[in-house]
Amino acid sequence: MLDLEGGNRLGAEVESEIDRGVSPPYSGPEKHYKSRSRIGRLPIVFLLPRSASKLFASTSASSAEEESQSQFDAGEQEEELKMSSQAASRDVGHQTDISRMQSEGDGTFKRKPSSFRNWIEKDGKFEPEKDRYHLYVSYACPWACRTLITRKLKGLEKIIPFTAVSPRMGEHGWPFANVDPFPAAGVDSINHAEHIKDLYLKADPNYSGRFTVPVLWDKKHQTIVNNESSEIIRIFNAAFNDLIEDKQKRKVDIYPEGLRKEIDELNEWVYDGINNGVYKSGFASTQAAYEKAVTQVFDSLDRVEKTFEAKKNKEFIIGDQLTEADVRLFVTIVRFDPVYVGHFKCNFRTIRNGYPNIHYWLRKLYWTNPAFSTTTNFDHIKTHYYWSHPHINPTRIVPVGPIPNIEPLHE
Repeated sequence: MLDLEGGNRLGAEVESEIDRGVSPPYSGPEKHYKSRSRIGRLPIVFLLPRSASKLFASTSASSAEEESQSQFDAGEQEEELKMSSQAASRDVGHQTDISRMQSEGDGTFKRKPSSFRNWIEKDGKFEPEKDRYHLYVSYACPWACRTLITRKLKGLEKIIPFTAVSPRMGEHGWPFANVDPFPAAGVDSINHAEHIKDLYLKADPNYSGRFTVPVLWDKKHQTIVNNESSEIIRIFNAAFNDLIEDKQKRKVDIYPEGLRKEIDELNEWVYDGINNGVYKSGFASTQAAYEKAVTQVFDSLDRVEKTFEAKKNKEFIIGDQLTEADVRLFVTIVRFDPVYVGHFKCNFRTIRNGYPNIHYWLRKLYWTNPAFSTTTNFDHIKTHYYWSHPHINPTRIVPVGPIPNIEPLHE
């Protein structure tokens, strides 16, 4: 268990902030919204639904009336949307990961499963060995950053090296620094690849799936071991314990047996509603699909906030120790205000102004644990999203704010 000191005192400070009205008090999922007639008298950050479904329900009747009068306009808009989507696909390229992240016929976004699902274990094809494996990541990608955080938590830096790609996903997907120089991006000294897709095609010349990160590469067999982040973090959590020199980090267990059922249950709804939920909101291609997705995002955030509210120890989402549930939630929450509020239109609330307990938990992890702060690169994060999704942001202008990207622990 990691010892993060000062929790009681800081927790009291958060409660004090709430009492002073610095952050809007949380009232649970049965929330009610301010009347729209009061918009002129409220700060914009508080114009946020206490129940998204109620907000959308209030507009459904007028929308139905307008629909019958605007069929021609809707058809014209649909054709424009189709042309815009086609142009975006041409811009990014037919072999990139983005071009495969298309919406379904009803406008909803559905993520395809990972393809390489091998495990590292003793007496298996892939055995735990020092410097046999190499991790390829993007600092921009929340899924990849799960693995970077876990790697550092477990003290695997000398056992599993890593290379980060440039955040600017272009015609051929994720590029290395020799193709697109960007601060903190690296050159692939293992396979001398120019893009992540080269690794996939080296592992399987007939591969036709998505070229995603993270990639855990085996130098011995010259292939991809695993590209599913949820499995890689569990591999890192246990498979290399005998090789870890630091006794304290060897003892770190982010998937403890006694909490596994609770972790698995929380992971399931956090993934669907938050981790992947923000993408369903951002990549939705119809109004109905967007409204459904963004409602789920904030209903899930409300549930997380209420979970923290019920706990005495607000430093961790489950129990009194850091678990993979914290890791998996953190990578989305740390990107929420800088990216998802604007770029993915998840704008009912910000984390810093709408969710005091989540905000405290986020800042506590970031500012007191280097595994979280040193693996978070806001330049990569913001550049990637705003540059690599031209169908959402065709100008590729990267916003300056929010300032700061993450607020100090002590305000």
